[in-house]
Amino acid sequence: MGWHGSLVLWCAVWGVAALVWFGMSLAGVTAAQRTVRLTGRIEQVRPPRHGGSRAGGISVVVSYRDPASGQDVTVTNDGERGELITAAWEGREIGVSHPRGRPHAYRFSNAPEPRTRGLGRAGCAVFLVYAGLVALTAVDRGWPWALIGSGGPAAVLGAVQLPRAVRDRNGRLARLAAMEAVPGRVVAVLRDVSVDQDDGHVRTTITPVLSFTTRAGTAVTAHCTAGLPDPAGAYGRDVTVHCTAADPAEFTLDRSAGERSEKWDVILHVLAVAVLAAVAVAGAVLLRV
Repeated sequence: MGWHGSLVLWCAVWGVAALVWFGMSLAGVTAAQRTVRLTGRIEQVRPPRHGGSRAGGISVVVSYRDPASGQDVTVTNDGERGELITAAWEGREIGVSHPRGRPHAYRFSNAPEPRTRGLGRAGCAVFLVYAGLVALTAVDRGWPWALIGSGGPAAVLGAVQLPRAVRDRNGRLARLAAMEAVPGRVVAVLRDVSVDQDDGHVRTTITPVLSFTTRAGTAVTAHCTAGLPDPAGAYGRDVTVHCTAADPAEFTLDRSAGERSEKWDVILHVLAVAVLAAVAVAGAVLLRV
């Protein structure tokens, strides 16, 4: 068939797939559209066991209102239940979802999720069609078209998103500056051991668990994955926690490191846009040579 025929077939297959998935979205039958999305509330936080596993996240009891019966339902996050709950306090709102007609197959998310149209697969298929068209153009008209097709649109998209990235960065920096400092304590250190099936290498993951109370009186239990020296020996250690008053799940032990990280994010974004634009320009120059 050759490169040309293979790329034409690639574009045709993914184009048909995109049309099918867009049609399913219009008909309201995608998996996302058939998912019931609710808001749950944590009623109880179970204290972690020192030396236990982080699998399953922090154990919580959650209640939500069943829209079909109008009654309150109480469930737990035991077992495989979607996203790990890594920060919990009584009264926290989290997302609960389940397939339509199957409330027993519920899943959790760290925040209530809005209803979506399920266009993820369709968007991915459109991207694959575009990638195939770029490759097809490069095969037919010369490889510099691959540089233009890959670098140009990506640079434009990155430049369009740059103001939003700056606003988000500024918002995060403002929240970091406004964080309140409260005393905390490492109440458990979780240990998970996994073995690589290929080379037999043993990997140990250490996850300290913090307990702290905000100035508003909210008692929080949370996994701490950064900013704590010697995490394996941190059990019982007193620490200072910087947290956001409105959302205690947003916390850090090293506010300065968080500020440096936020500043680097925008710099890397700008560098990525510059590199992608340079790739597109290089392709255009090569076409004229």
